[in-house]
Amino acid sequence: MPIIINTFKVLTAAVLIGAAAACGQPEAPAAVEAPAAAAVDVQVVYKTNIESKRELPGRARAFREAEIRPQVTGLIQSRLFTEGEQVKQGQPLYQIDAAEYAAAVNSARAAVQRAEATAESARQTASRFERLAEINAVSRENLDQAVAAQKQAEADVAIQKAALQRANIDLARTKVTSPIDGQIGRSSVTPGALVTQNQATPLAMVLQLDPIYLDLTAGSSKILGWKRDIAAGRIKSSDGESVAVTIALEDGSTYSEPGRLEFSEVSVDESAGSVIIRAVVPNPDGFLLPGMYVNASFSAGTYDNVFLVPQRAVTRTVKGDPTVMVVGEDGTAEVRNLTIIEASGNDWIVSDGLEDGDKLIIGGLQKVRPGAPVSMVPPMTASTQPAGASATASKH
Repeated sequence: MPIIINTFKVLTAAVLIGAAAACGQPEAPAAVEAPAAAAVDVQVVYKTNIESKRELPGRARAFREAEIRPQVTGLIQSRLFTEGEQVKQGQPLYQIDAAEYAAAVNSARAAVQRAEATAESARQTASRFERLAEINAVSRENLDQAVAAQKQAEADVAIQKAALQRANIDLARTKVTSPIDGQIGRSSVTPGALVTQNQATPLAMVLQLDPIYLDLTAGSSKILGWKRDIAAGRIKSSDGESVAVTIALEDGSTYSEPGRLEFSEVSVDESAGSVIIRAVVPNPDGFLLPGMYVNASFSAGTYDNVFLVPQRAVTRTVKGDPTVMVVGEDGTAEVRNLTIIEASGNDWIVSDGLEDGDKLIIGGLQKVRPGAPVSMVPPMTASTQPAGASATASKH
């Protein structure tokens, strides 16, 4: 028994000494794992040339419009057209009672005949007095009076002929005609109505609708900015070329016929601070009507060597400066500050901050921090193309 007890004490002491030694030594440090690379979607960007589009609201206006007013006074005998039909220049529209004007023509014609007879008598008298004056049978004074009477009678003939011409004009004006080709609207009078010469209320309106005008309204500040961009070379202008206009209708559909810019106002509307830009649009089917609201877009020039960047890839600093993140050569995320020109649909047009071939991070941004490693998934199809291709930018 003494041997067993001693052996147990020795073992117990050895265990206690080993435990004490283990407690006195520090543990070996655990290995630190590197952070996992965040998976991101990328898009490779290249410089490109982008058409700068302008979108402006506007109203359709008739290419020509004529207010039909009577030029003589009388009763409307008949209306010679169907409301809404196409009429030609010179086509009769109304017939005014012409009896009074026909009588005036007959009276003027008779006055001409009487004046001509008087003039003939005066010529014969002057001729006779001239022969008598040669043999001193009449005085020089009587000859002069005869010659003067002849000239006066000839002048009366001219006056009466002018009166006859005027009477014929009035008679012709009893038939009211269209001064232009176009579509005639609603008649404001019916047969039997009394109309007066050059009255304030038109009898009808004739509108030429093919082609048709579009009056587009642009703020003067937009026009000023546009001109500054062209002057600074940020936009390459297409001076001397006809600028095409695309028309969007009120229901959102696109009108089939493209228009052309014609001119812009040379002054600013003081009350609205706007400038009118006019376009001419073919309207063969009469689909566009005066007063119709439209949106028109046209090219204001071209931005050269710029980038198209998806708007969802752009973030803002606390100061509002735009930034993006790209994948650097070492596989980590880098921050780039951008210079944005304008919007183009769902993209931004960027002039500075990127280089050809940059791998732009467009997805998974919430998992990425500057300097952190990233893992690129197969890049999405880029909306931009290598330099030489072109795209379109829209500016409202």
